[in-house]
Amino acid sequence: MCLVNKKLLNILKYMLSFGLAAVLVYLAFRGIDWKEFLAGLKATRWGWVILFIVAGYLALVFRALRWTQLVHPLDNSIHYGRVWDANNIGGMASIALPGSGDLLRTALLTTEKLPYQTVFGTVMMERAWDVLAIVLMFVVSLVFAWGRFGGFFVDNIWHPIAAHAVILWGLAAILVLVIAALVLIRKLRNRSKFFGRLNDTLEGFLIGFKTFALIKNKLLFLFYSVMIWVMYMLMSYFILKSIPQLSGALMADGLFVASLGNVASLVPVPGGIGAYHYLLKLSLMGLYGTTEEIGLLFATLCHELHAVLVIVLGVWSYVMRIVILKNRNASKKN
Repeated sequence: MCLVNKKLLNILKYMLSFGLAAVLVYLAFRGIDWKEFLAGLKATRWGWVILFIVAGYLALVFRALRWTQLVHPLDNSIHYGRVWDANNIGGMASIALPGSGDLLRTALLTTEKLPYQTVFGTVMMERAWDVLAIVLMFVVSLVFAWGRFGGFFVDNIWHPIAAHAVILWGLAAILVLVIAALVLIRKLRNRSKFFGRLNDTLEGFLIGFKTFALIKNKLLFLFYSVMIWVMYMLMSYFILKSIPQLSGALMADGLFVASLGNVASLVPVPGGIGAYHYLLKLSLMGLYGTTEEIGLLFATLCHELHAVLVIVLGVWSYVMRIVILKNRNASKKN
């Protein structure tokens, strides 16, 4: 019965996710003059687009290098190639089902020495660094280019947040409840098998989350983290430069727009589709006074080109994992 309920909840969750994506896609593409959109696409400077693809690829390379550093102290048998494939397959899964990517790449990296909950802890450690990076990107872009982005930030981000402070209080209340639940599980771990197993799972998660302390070369880890987000900044900058109407953009524009784009990734829709297009279209219209068509062109180039890159690498990594497993099984039989 519980299994059936869980399946129904998952189906409902994905239906809501795809439904939200459909609404956001409709809002993003509503009223678009497709002749103007296609004219902008024809005028795109494809040399900049190639640089975008290179930067996107390098961002994935640095991500895999960083995650390798996190898991290596726990199981040094895990090599970069396996981490690279797990990241790529997980990224491909995220495009289809929101939230599934992290779960899948965790499973692909689980070993006898490294249980699932511990690997998931390293994934959450990565996400914590990503959230910190997004905040820092916002702060840096605002500090160095307040004249360009300050008004937009205050009117479109700060004021809406302040007007809905009740949401922040609700999130704070949820955080308090989660902490209280963790403390309760800890205290009851010896009183029942259920709480004991929950506690063991949490301890495994914490081991993974605290792996940063085990890394020998922390400066290298920080370098990888910085380079991931430098690549994201360059990706936005290159697409801005590829569109003639936005070619006057500075590197600071790439930094701020990349920050906005990553906020869209927090919306629980498949691959950020719809949310990214809608938010970026509105943002570029507000920042630069562009037409809806040019704003949507920027969002479409960024999102779809990156999705294609992730899918191609995901398929390649999936095929490579199958080949590796077949060769391994064949060698065992021999």
